[in-house]
Amino acid sequence: LTLTSSAQQQYELNTGWQCKKANDVTKGGEDISRTDFPLNGFMPATVPGTVLTTLLNNKLFPDPFYGMNNKLILDIYTTGRDYYTYWFVKDINEVYPLAGEHVWLQFRGINYSSSVYLNGHKLNDEPDKGMYLRQSYDITPYLEKSGHNRLAVIVYPPDPVGNPNGGQGGDGTIAHSITNQYVAGWDWIQPIADRNTGIWDKVFIKKTKQVTVANTHIVTYVHGKRSPDGKQAPAEIKVTAELENTNDTGAIDGVLQYEFEGWKVSVKVRLEPQSVREVEFPELTVDNPRLWWPNGYGPQNMNELKVRFLIDDEFVSDEETVSFGIRELKAVWNKKTGSRELHVNGQKIFIKGGNRILSDELLRFSKERYDAELRFHRDMNLNLIRVWGGGITERPEFYDACDKYGLLVMQDFWVSGDCNGRWDDPMKLEDTLARRKYPDDHRLFVTSLEDQIKMLRNHPSLAFWCGGNEIAPAKDVLDALRDTLLPELDGTRFFFDYSNADSMSTGNSDGPYTIQPDTFFWSHKSFPFNSEVGSVGIGDYESLERFIPKKDMVVPAYNSATQKWDVDSVWRFHKYCSYDSSLEAYGHPKDVADFAMKAQLVNYNQYRALIEGATAHMWDWYTGIIIWKTQNPWTAMVGQMYDVYLDPNACLYGLQEGAKPLHIMYDPVKKNVLISNSGCTPYYNITCVAWSMNAHREVEATVDLDTIRARTCRQHFSENEINYIINDTLNSNGGMLCLKLIDSTGTVIDENFYWLPDSTGKYTTIPESKRNYIQIPQNYGFKASATERERGKIVVTIKNENSIVAFFNRISLVDSNTQLRILPIFCNTNYISILPREERTVEIEYTPQAGIIPQVCVEGWNIEKEFIEIKH
Repeated sequence: LTLTSSAQQQYELNTGWQCKKANDVTKGGEDISRTDFPLNGFMPATVPGTVLTTLLNNKLFPDPFYGMNNKLILDIYTTGRDYYTYWFVKDINEVYPLAGEHVWLQFRGINYSSSVYLNGHKLNDEPDKGMYLRQSYDITPYLEKSGHNRLAVIVYPPDPVGNPNGGQGGDGTIAHSITNQYVAGWDWIQPIADRNTGIWDKVFIKKTKQVTVANTHIVTYVHGKRSPDGKQAPAEIKVTAELENTNDTGAIDGVLQYEFEGWKVSVKVRLEPQSVREVEFPELTVDNPRLWWPNGYGPQNMNELKVRFLIDDEFVSDEETVSFGIRELKAVWNKKTGSRELHVNGQKIFIKGGNRILSDELLRFSKERYDAELRFHRDMNLNLIRVWGGGITERPEFYDACDKYGLLVMQDFWVSGDCNGRWDDPMKLEDTLARRKYPDDHRLFVTSLEDQIKMLRNHPSLAFWCGGNEIAPAKDVLDALRDTLLPELDGTRFFFDYSNADSMSTGNSDGPYTIQPDTFFWSHKSFPFNSEVGSVGIGDYESLERFIPKKDMVVPAYNSATQKWDVDSVWRFHKYCSYDSSLEAYGHPKDVADFAMKAQLVNYNQYRALIEGATAHMWDWYTGIIIWKTQNPWTAMVGQMYDVYLDPNACLYGLQEGAKPLHIMYDPVKKNVLISNSGCTPYYNITCVAWSMNAHREVEATVDLDTIRARTCRQHFSENEINYIINDTLNSNGGMLCLKLIDSTGTVIDENFYWLPDSTGKYTTIPESKRNYIQIPQNYGFKASATERERGKIVVTIKNENSIVAFFNRISLVDSNTQLRILPIFCNTNYISILPREERTVEIEYTPQAGIIPQVCVEGWNIEKEFIEIKH
């Protein structure tokens, strides 16, 4: 049997758009959408994108990421909504459809409302509203036989736009609409001038025959407790799909069919004219399935399933291909911790998570950027990302990357306690009771929820739905979501009413969000599944240079008269989160470069301590922890593992070290050494090495272990083995401590380095030939080499032939001509310290670019910046 499917195709409309302010166009959509209408004064438009994105690309406003430029961009609250109401126009060449063919125009997201015209015809009677609601139009009757067509869309901003008065979400009124709330400003971002108005997500043309296939739903059942290794017991797959008969003259008989790894499952269907029907396939049993696991627990096996509808057993009317992973989720209550515990394929998962806002404040998304960001999270050894409720429903490409890298997702919906009335707030225009009824259109909210659930539900990474950030939606919306939509449309995931609900964690709240002593995270018992806890996170000097003018490179200084820190205005504008006096323990910063260097050490220690302290108490105090937050959508100076330009700081690598599934670590409170294994597989025949150095001597001890059990964190050593070198050698004087785990092949699988303070909290130096321990003026005895073993993959080897530690070295990749960093790059480790007479290797991956010859840059506390040629 030969199947004919030439009529089925889909392509994206992402080039050739033009736009113009609506007030500057005297004609309406019927005229503008005709191909002979002159587009005088229209400018190139960015779609997908926002109005502000387009204006920036046309050089009409300065870069809002730099300095205080955001103040120079006219805010919609001042200008009025008309200022950012725009026409978007696109000429489309589309062959006129044959009899029985249909052509569809599909929008995946417009903010906030829109009227759509094609070739002089209006496609929607009333403007479509809602940032998160997909729209689809059958444009078949309106296409020109010549094949030349014009699409015109007028896009209106949210209403109201909100007063950006400095509050969380400004005055809160942005939440009247079903849109992202951060655009009116938050404590980590300045307001977005156009409130993200625009055709912000993808636009498609799709061709089908009379019957369309949509919203295929795949549910997988994995019974019992599984291991990631070995042959698997069978799993079951249940598939449904929605069919629509667009024909208005008669019923259509056909076959709905799917193919999956050699299986072909079919159902005969009769569809009445102008009808929509969900069709269920027989359940399929899969022998020895390839399972999907979260990061750190097993492989991320993905599968594809192709669904098609055949007319007369011959013609493909429509089809769609769906990616999915075979896995099963179960969320149980842990009575000991008093919090929710997640099981995947029968194995309990200790959640090491991060909160996410979104990639970019101007909604400039791409598959490549999503992939890079999610890879960073995988490399940090995290296994969950929470998508925060004041932002967006993330795009399918984000979930594709989460599937790929094994990152579970907790997806909030679009309310926040700040705007939606959890607290009394003098910054808000309306009182708490009024704000709890936001948004205004509850029916549209529920419709949008249904649409987004259908869009995302097949992704194996999606683990939790959440009603909102720190507050649930209004009662009727919550009831519809919890009692109807999720049971009917999904039913496979746990739902939290809001992000710190009691069903997640007993007595739950969140925080802290500011710098703490490293011992705090070990000794202070937080909430047993804390949805938000974090600290500082500025980038290094090169990162700061990208957005802070030279004149504003001023070190924060403590004012004894006011008992406050004096901070430069640009730093405050970019939401600087104070390091307080933490840097002073390493010596007063002499300039911003020195400040940023010391800040990186604090960054590293803060997030390593945060995740180590949590892991040390897994299943005792905690079932999970979610860091606030891992990134920023603009040039903020708070809570980030990498900046908006995808340049990591030391937070990323401290977290990468501390969150390793198998990890050796130092408890600064009890002053002992622990080994954690948060995975579901035990380790055997591991050697543990502890090395320490202070002003008096250098000591090393070795212990062999038979077994490190799964899902445990415990002390494996007696006082007479590893721990004595801490008590005896470091004592109250502080010093250097390095802990290693070595497998049976002699490979170091974990190396964890600490610089411990003395009894006064200072990080004292160790004399070496009358030279300050961390201030060696030359790179004597320090050798580095780099080899590109295959294109895009570089191995850097650093040898330390000194008798002192080469401390806290950052490895970067730079353009040899400009010495500017190549971004992004991915390292298996960074900010490394190298023991005397030892060497370390760092593996770098990057995307080669035409015309750029890379060099490796190495710089440390006692190593001057050095550029290394790369051998091939």
